[in-house]
Amino acid sequence: MQLPPDLRSVLEAIRPVARPRLAGGCVRDWLAGLSPKDFDIEVQGTSFDELHAILAPFGATDVVGRSFGVIKLRLGATEYDFSLPRRESKTGNGHRGFAVTPDPLLSDADAASRRDFTINSITCDPFTGEIFDPHGGQQDLRNRILRHTGPAFVEDPLRVLRAFQFAARFDLTLAPETAALCRSMVGTYHELPVERIWGEWDKWAAQSIRPSRGLAVLEETGWLVHFPEIAALRGCPQDPEWHPEGDVFTHTQHCCDALVKLPEWRESAPARRRILLLAVLAHDFGKPPTTSQSEHRGRLRWRSLGHESAGGPISESFLRRIGAPRSIIDAVRPLVVLHLAHHHGPGDPTDSQIRRLARKLFPATIDDLCAVMSADSLGRPPLDGADALALIEKLRSRAHELSLRKAPPRPILLGRHLIALGQKPGPHFTDLLALAFEAQLDGAFSDEETALIWLRNYLRNNPSPNP
Repeated sequence: MQLPPDLRSVLEAIRPVARPRLAGGCVRDWLAGLSPKDFDIEVQGTSFDELHAILAPFGATDVVGRSFGVIKLRLGATEYDFSLPRRESKTGNGHRGFAVTPDPLLSDADAASRRDFTINSITCDPFTGEIFDPHGGQQDLRNRILRHTGPAFVEDPLRVLRAFQFAARFDLTLAPETAALCRSMVGTYHELPVERIWGEWDKWAAQSIRPSRGLAVLEETGWLVHFPEIAALRGCPQDPEWHPEGDVFTHTQHCCDALVKLPEWRESAPARRRILLLAVLAHDFGKPPTTSQSEHRGRLRWRSLGHESAGGPISESFLRRIGAPRSIIDAVRPLVVLHLAHHHGPGDPTDSQIRRLARKLFPATIDDLCAVMSADSLGRPPLDGADALALIEKLRSRAHELSLRKAPPRPILLGRHLIALGQKPGPHFTDLLALAFEAQLDGAFSDEETALIWLRNYLRNNPSPNP
């Protein structure tokens, strides 16, 4: 494993008096062929104070985790966790109900047994590359199996949600015995603080390579009951001509997987990834309450009329309950409500319609909407969605020509323009500026020069009572 040079220097300083081990995610990622980003180091054979004395000369240290045997060391812009092996025992309910006892003499096997999954229980000697894998984590990683390390797994309900996001991030299948253990823990969900729940959803939304695996884990473990908006999708029927893939839950899984394969999702920053994947997850939340059979084109079909608008408040309620930040909720909701915009109305959308669409989407963008609509169209195998994708590309291209892909139109005419033309500030400014903006959206003007011509003509034909 390639280590940052400054970290290697610290490990060299520890080596004469203790045994440092690379642990957890950095080893897992390295063995999976990924570039480790976060390095955790477990140090055997020394005390907390001795370890702190070795680390302190290298940079700022934070010892707030002393009771857990953890020291954070900052080297430049990077922070590393150094910890002593420790024993844990359950003392109360919830994610934090543990008594932790650092034990520098703990064996590799005993130290690894407190970790949640076998793939996270592997450690590595940073100097020799020797792997310590007492629980078979390497084999599980090769077989893409997510398996709990031991019976203590049930002591922490957060581990079920960690299984959810790990399965999606690494394309893993949950071991049957682990799924059974998780089902026995369904009643412990409410012990979790909402910020920890959001932490796992956050990782799912920003880092998934196969998000459907995470949704499958929620279903297999029975934990889908805690997310009723998603649970309602299972068994919600769709017309097989339009959706041969199955029910709405299956469709949503396909859509989520299709999104993360799009280059624009992979190349986006985590903040945008979260919004897009959560919008795709929620895009059909409105189908269960609106789906019924009705006649269409000469036969009975399953239809979900109005499910887009119905999905808006449902998606907001879901995101609030899992602890999503307001900025994400505000961007996801319009993407859900407008995800069928490319199918509305005959012919291609007019420039005016595109301007209004960009305004309705804010703070999301037309680019965001096109990504969500593309994932929706691709989530109906074996249908390829070619017709819908062509419509989406037309929308994207025209929005680009109008400079509206990434932001809505801004009002050109402002109060200062009215004052410059002799208007006295007053309540009528609000109505007049709103009228001017509507004219702008309709294409009556596109820059300040033509806007002022429109405004002079309007004021000449409609004298203000408050000149």
